[in-house]
Amino acid sequence: MKIANDTVVTMHYLVKDSEGTDIDSSFDGEPLNFLQGKGFLIKGLEDQLNDHQAGDKFSCKVDAENAYGQRHDGFVQEVPLTMFEGFEDQLHVGMQLRAGTEGGEQTVIVVDIADDTVTVDGNHPLAGLDLEFDVEIIDVRAATAEEISHGHVHSAGGCGHNH
Repeated sequence: MKIANDTVVTMHYLVKDSEGTDIDSSFDGEPLNFLQGKGFLIKGLEDQLNDHQAGDKFSCKVDAENAYGQRHDGFVQEVPLTMFEGFEDQLHVGMQLRAGTEGGEQTVIVVDIADDTVTVDGNHPLAGLDLEFDVEIIDVRAATAEEISHGHVHSAGGCGHNH
């Protein structure tokens, strides 16, 4: 069976930046299972999986625009340390926080801590990067009607929650 929308894909992947530095891999652990066409993966990778089948091994490139988008300088903000009153001693560079924005809540990462300010970045850590993937397709099967209606893969015992 070939990968298409509403198929369940099991695959291993290795993702690298454009200089060949490894970023993440599933090859030393469990493969990734997902429902194709539901936006579980970045668009550029999901598009390149179509028409592949179990046993296929391939490499592909995904430009930043079809990965995590371009970086936006406006997503980096310096805020007063007083906004973190009560837990400023726990703050550290690299810490992820949830922040309220005009568009709703989003994750920001602490990138700098000064005497009286904290700089946070709302960009995805991989924003602005072109990515390269090594992919091995382990299995492809038709999704069940329940998986399609729920929008995600179910294990043998169901999905483990009520919809």
